[in-house]
Amino acid sequence: MLGATGTIGRATSAALVRRGYEVVCLVRPPAGSSGARVPTTLSRVMEGVSVRFVDVSDPVSLDRDGFSGSRFDAVISCMASRTGAPKDAWAIDHRAQLNVLEAAQRAGVDHFVLLSAICVQKPLLAFQRAKLAFEAALLASGLRYSIVRPTAFFKSLSGQIERVRNGRPFLIFGDGTLTSCKPISDGDLGCYLVDCLEDARLWNCISPIGGPGEAITPRQQGENLFELLGRQPRFQSVPIALLDGIIGGLATLGLIAPSLREKAELARIGRYYATESMLVLDPQTGRYDADATPSTGTETLIDFYRSVVAGGVLPERGDHAVF
Repeated sequence: MLGATGTIGRATSAALVRRGYEVVCLVRPPAGSSGARVPTTLSRVMEGVSVRFVDVSDPVSLDRDGFSGSRFDAVISCMASRTGAPKDAWAIDHRAQLNVLEAAQRAGVDHFVLLSAICVQKPLLAFQRAKLAFEAALLASGLRYSIVRPTAFFKSLSGQIERVRNGRPFLIFGDGTLTSCKPISDGDLGCYLVDCLEDARLWNCISPIGGPGEAITPRQQGENLFELLGRQPRFQSVPIALLDGIIGGLATLGLIAPSLREKAELARIGRYYATESMLVLDPQTGRYDADATPSTGTETLIDFYRSVVAGGVLPERGDHAVF
């Protein structure tokens, strides 16, 4: 298991344990860590799994510290770049994934399950191109594969809960109906990734997947959140042209100050999610199709909002807090 310390990775590890699998999580050593207690601490957080520290950028470490002569039936990789910035994306979403794939082949692994992203259907950004490059390598590897492309995560749609709870308006781009998605919970996605090991219909194929229910727009997300809080909806519209201006300015300044180039790419990522739906893209029409986007699981985004409003813990968004 790769990427096991992230929210999706932890949910997938838990689903594997519930179904009786022996799970070994290959994780990067915490910065500045030493001693033998750290793996034990991580194992307690991810109950029922073993933890091995590896450097995914180093094939020798993957062989020696990760696979280390053990016999594994499958690899599930939820590993992903933290920011989506070009350097990080090509280092993790492509090169590190290739290192894991090649180590898995050397170790005699039969099946590789990859957590990708539905946005690679329309690759305008560096991280999308890096993910697609690795998908192509996996398809050509000869291993049995399952590539899963989920829609939006609950975590990525949780950033405005505190804002609205504190009496501020819900931010939307345009009129709030430019995009839609079928959000999927960590638990439902984790179960689906494990299904890929057991359901032959999910072998050797690319599977887009969303959560249960109808597709939902940002405006509908805000309306539901206000209703749960018992308040009148209040929205503040951000024009897409503002994002375009920010991107143009950063890109121009990046010619002089290279450090701003990464900020320009992050702004492009923000614009992409503000204007592109996380649904299956019809290649014939160029339009997103909610009806063609499969659903799985039982928990809806509104269920998640309800649990947070009732006192549940908000997920840590970290580097994924694009907006």
